[in-house]
Amino acid sequence: MDWLAVALRLALYVVLGLAFGLPLFCLAALRRDEHGARFAAQCRDIALGCALGGTVLSLAGQVVMARTMSGAASYVALDRDVFGMILTGTAYGMAWSVRVAALVLCLPAVLMLRARPVAQAVLLAMLSALALASLPWGGHGAMSKGVGHYVHLAADAAHLLAAGAWAGALAAFVLLSRARQGSDPAALSLLSRTANGFARIGTGIVVTLVLTGALNYGFVVGPALPDLSATAYGGLLAAKLALFLGMLALAAANRFRHAPRLEQALRTGRQPAMAARALRRSVALEAAAGTAVLALVAALGTLSPATG
Repeated sequence: MDWLAVALRLALYVVLGLAFGLPLFCLAALRRDEHGARFAAQCRDIALGCALGGTVLSLAGQVVMARTMSGAASYVALDRDVFGMILTGTAYGMAWSVRVAALVLCLPAVLMLRARPVAQAVLLAMLSALALASLPWGGHGAMSKGVGHYVHLAADAAHLLAAGAWAGALAAFVLLSRARQGSDPAALSLLSRTANGFARIGTGIVVTLVLTGALNYGFVVGPALPDLSATAYGGLLAAKLALFLGMLALAAANRFRHAPRLEQALRTGRQPAMAARALRRSVALEAAAGTAVLALVAALGTLSPATG
């Protein structure tokens, strides 16, 4: 396994997921007048930082891809013509160019719309969605043939966008749950409202992940059962599914237990800090499991299902 490629994939999944998911969460969960508040501004700042970080990671990923495709013995031995060939002669190169262009545009877009926070969030989400949706061209989705090629790429892109929306929501909940009742009661009130109101969007995210995940499995693995040994494709996929089920259990606990308890505590004034801590711990565990899932996805993208 190429651990540098895995690390770059993981980093790209994280930063592009947050660059897309955080502004999307603000657009879906906040009222219009709340977009000028500190929390929304913090989300946009983090999203912009992730977009700029994604540009740097994409440049590094291009170098790794160039060495892989050329078979060069070292990075020093790479010829500049290899980069030109990749950029102009491959679908991966075109997708990479679209990604970098979208990410670079995030900075001037934010600067030009400083007085319009909602428009900032919309443009950040759109540009980052384009960047995130370009990643399947560097994975298994690009290997399918015929009509299935486009279906597989679309399913991969939808899968990543749904995962990014979930990641952004988790990051937003972590930010809000860190607030103390005495110092920032508005943040806990916002956490309670959004955690209780996210159920419909969360259900759509889960359904999208399940459907596109099943479709991707059919394209990559097919009807045969893969090797389930720990370091093979099938073993890593089984671990990913187990962690995904754990995330669903934690999300259900947040929705039906922790969020209602926080809402009641804020309404009655009885131990809201304790209720917020319980929700914070559960969200933190869910975020940790999500990061592990992304790490496994990054590793799976470098493995062949047939050989592990």
